[in-house]
Amino acid sequence: MSPARDIVLLLTHSADFYTVDRVAEELSRRGLRPVRVDTDGFPAELELTSSLGPGGGEVVLRTAAGELRGEDVRSVWLRRLVSPRPDESLEPGWRESCVRESRAALEGFLDGLWAAGCAFINPLGGEQAGNKLRQLRLAMALGLEVPPTLVTNDAERVRAFFARAGGHLVAKMQTPLTQSMAGGQPFVYTSAIGPEDLDKLEGLCHSPMMFQERIDKANELRVAVVGGRCFVGAIDASRSVEGQVDWRRSRPDEVRWQKGELPSEVAERLVRLVAELGLVYGAADFIVTPDGRHVFLEVNPGGEWGMLEKELGLPIAAALADALASAGRSP
Repeated sequence: MSPARDIVLLLTHSADFYTVDRVAEELSRRGLRPVRVDTDGFPAELELTSSLGPGGGEVVLRTAAGELRGEDVRSVWLRRLVSPRPDESLEPGWRESCVRESRAALEGFLDGLWAAGCAFINPLGGEQAGNKLRQLRLAMALGLEVPPTLVTNDAERVRAFFARAGGHLVAKMQTPLTQSMAGGQPFVYTSAIGPEDLDKLEGLCHSPMMFQERIDKANELRVAVVGGRCFVGAIDASRSVEGQVDWRRSRPDEVRWQKGELPSEVAERLVRLVAELGLVYGAADFIVTPDGRHVFLEVNPGGEWGMLEKELGLPIAAALADALASAGRSP
């Protein structure tokens, strides 16, 4: 790769802070030029061009800071990729068409960067990596413990599963409603299922849900995996009335992050899982049981890690910057 290829694109959205800034700082320390791209600013505030022809092709990005060409971009961090934001004055039908066309153009632009030799964290085309059932199947095959799980829109099967679990059941979504844990947007937390809920499952006809046996907790872990490295934070929400099932519902004065640990064999299996999913980065969640078992829940290809660096000093931004700096491939 040419030494002049020193630009790293950081794709996110306009409400995303701290993590992007930390990675940008680390990249600058390594002599690279980080360029933040808020994808919700396209097409109103960003200009993307992709061209193809007998003589080859090129991709060009124009921002307020100037024009960038694909051959100058070393790597891309797909921190957040959100829907384009068309003009509010457009009629609804046209707005939907504009969003689809803009999204297609953005995806084509990124594919052009890939064709030009850029590396991505995480790689393009990895949508299946976020499939929760696939993750659980792979985790089990690698020897990780997972909770008994049911995904269904059949209310009778939920009731039977509830009975088999002795009434210890939680419900969750397979996909997020929002890109952030910040307030002001729709968010569905993991929730306990009680006997009174078994006659209120009519909503399953509109959308299936994921149900899992509720696992007793000593604490919970968030593990940021970058390449072969694991950065572990632990949180105990047992004192929180609202946060016992989902720590994200706890008040700030009820919980705090502490440095955690993963047994070496669990860490090795997790690193293999992330690699088999085709990811360079992933944020994994575990429950640690009172008897010391580590139960895998999921790995989020774009999961949050800022709190682990901010509160615990874990060098996750540096690890990501190292991966982005060393990334490179031939077109």
